[in-house]
Amino acid sequence: MAFRDLTQTQNEAGSDVLAIPTVAAMIAVLFAGSTVLTPLYIVYKQQFGFSQITLTLIYAVYVVGNLGALLVFGSVSDVVGRRPAALAAMIVAVISAVVFLFAGNVASLDVARILSGLGIGVGAGTGTAWIAELLPEAGRSRASVIATSTNFLGLGFGALVSGLLAQYEPWPLRLVFIVYLATLAVVTIMVWRTRETVMKPGGLGKVSMRPRLSVPAQIRSRFVAPAVTGFGAMALVGFYAAVAPSILAQQLHEANHAVAGALFFELAMVAAISIVALARMGSSKAMLAALALMIPSAVLVVAAQMLASMALMIAATACCGVAAALGYRGGLQVVNEIAPRDRRAEVVSSFFVCCFVGNALPVIGIGVVSTYASAVAASLAFAAMIIAFALVALAFGLRQKR
Repeated sequence: MAFRDLTQTQNEAGSDVLAIPTVAAMIAVLFAGSTVLTPLYIVYKQQFGFSQITLTLIYAVYVVGNLGALLVFGSVSDVVGRRPAALAAMIVAVISAVVFLFAGNVASLDVARILSGLGIGVGAGTGTAWIAELLPEAGRSRASVIATSTNFLGLGFGALVSGLLAQYEPWPLRLVFIVYLATLAVVTIMVWRTRETVMKPGGLGKVSMRPRLSVPAQIRSRFVAPAVTGFGAMALVGFYAAVAPSILAQQLHEANHAVAGALFFELAMVAAISIVALARMGSSKAMLAALALMIPSAVLVVAAQMLASMALMIAATACCGVAAALGYRGGLQVVNEIAPRDRRAEVVSSFFVCCFVGNALPVIGIGVVSTYASAVAASLAFAAMIIAFALVALAFGLRQKR
């Protein structure tokens, strides 16, 4: 009996060692599913024969899944437990990858993107809350560093691996999803073996299906700053994602899928490294720095497009990466610090709603405007919008800090 108890204790200790890396891997692999498509858009466009506006909507439609998950299931892991919610998110991601694998038209791509957004929406809030609870109280602020850096790692590797496989291996629209499904299977097994942190999880019957966004009244005033910064940071990434493919294809005449994946990989790696390297920077300073960096980032992206310069594009990518990293990490850190423990996933999900909406709006807007005007005109209009937003938010943030 004593030997059995000792063995159980050792197994639990071993699982605790792997718990945080496992949840971080879950966040990374879920977010990788959102960028696997990035180098493949041009291939789908050629194969299915759809327009630029349709391509834009395919990119942005996954926000429908994000918002559905966060509005309806934002607090589900607070009720049923982190592990069941995480496993549900992984199963949805598997279904999404299977639909992509056999996609034969635009409708199937839309369905797969919505499912991908649904899995990410549930998994992001669940994983972030889970990491915060797996860490000791003193190290709770590290949760946002781990969650955001692995988020960007997933985004980067998803685009890079997809671009390399599409360019240099057979079945450009199939092989990457076979590899992705195998990765999902491994991570799902690891998640299933990770310990639960919700003390008394309930059943699905206790989960309210009524759509809601909820931030407790006592923290609402402090929630505004991180929410605005997260929106702006992801709006910048969305702006970059909407403009970068057309700059590569039209201005730089670069048709290599691996290059498209590598460029987004650069942005994600710069963001991940910035999050870790600047982890000691205070959350409010990180948010203000992010807002300030949005201005040169937007200017550099448009300059790269107008001057057809790869050097400027690489510089713009790096600048966008740092701005997105500081804004996303700083905002999420504040939210993790102010959220009540029993409503952490719900509050974190509310923050992610702001981020996902910010990520989608520039993409949709640029797609619509470029249909009726030139791509450069659309970029200029939305760069001006992002700069104006950053200036107003920066002024508000500085005034609040004083």
